[in-house]
Amino acid sequence: MNPPSEKPIPEARTISEARATPEARAIPEARAILEARDLRYSYPGADDVAALHNAHRLRALDGVSLALRPGARVALLGANGSGKSTLLLHLNGTLRPAGGAVLHEGAPIEYSKRGLIALRRRVALVFQDSDDQLFAGTLAQDVSFGPMNLGLPAGEIASRVAGSLAAVGLEKLGALPLHMLSHGQRKRAAIAGALAMRPRVLLLDEPTAGLDPEGVNGLLDQLDRLSAQGIAILFSTHHVELARMWADEAVIMSGGRILAHESGAMIFSNDALLQKARLRLAPCRRAPPPDTHA
Repeated sequence: MNPPSEKPIPEARTISEARATPEARAIPEARAILEARDLRYSYPGADDVAALHNAHRLRALDGVSLALRPGARVALLGANGSGKSTLLLHLNGTLRPAGGAVLHEGAPIEYSKRGLIALRRRVALVFQDSDDQLFAGTLAQDVSFGPMNLGLPAGEIASRVAGSLAAVGLEKLGALPLHMLSHGQRKRAAIAGALAMRPRVLLLDEPTAGLDPEGVNGLLDQLDRLSAQGIAILFSTHHVELARMWADEAVIMSGGRILAHESGAMIFSNDALLQKARLRLAPCRRAPPPDTHA
């Protein structure tokens, strides 16, 4: 990997005063735990749409390769329609590529029921809309769903539920009905459900969408703690500043292709690259503390 650019990073901490900048953390070199190799995929009907408009064939993914290593902190950046969500759906086996392969711990994933269950125990995906994942009566019941399906003993299920809720700061809300949770709490509840499976890779699709600045900061603090446990984290976003403040690595997507995968310092100092991907660096500021004297 090339050395970081000499262009200085602003000193302001607009996401979290205590969070280290990417330059302060070394990117570990280790064997990839999850890897995409030359993925190609078109959604059903894409050829018909292209023919109708006399356009080139529309590929959602067009030769995408990506490797995630244990403990990685990676931001997947791109404008709407760049292929970010499609890539995430391939990495957890929801979609099957027309070409190329996804490898888990060095072996191609199996698309049988048994193979996908095994994969999703280690590679968890949290959707952008938490309502797509939350369905049980209470928070604790929802988090327990995955471990119950694994046939684990009751004691182990209870332990996993308690640990997962504590990991996202919801340990006191397990008995609450899901509809009583705030938007930010529902986001964290979906992450807790994923953590209950004890994954080694956590994929998040636009995890900060709809959150206010304090909600964003709280979520990233939770991701800090998970990363410290060795969980590889890949989250998609189009907010460049947010990614700059948290990720060690950044992947830029455009038109179903990866334009660059480098250290954060390399990516975020390359204005031409960001413009090509229709991205821009803009502040994502924390909300001021509440006025306790009002």
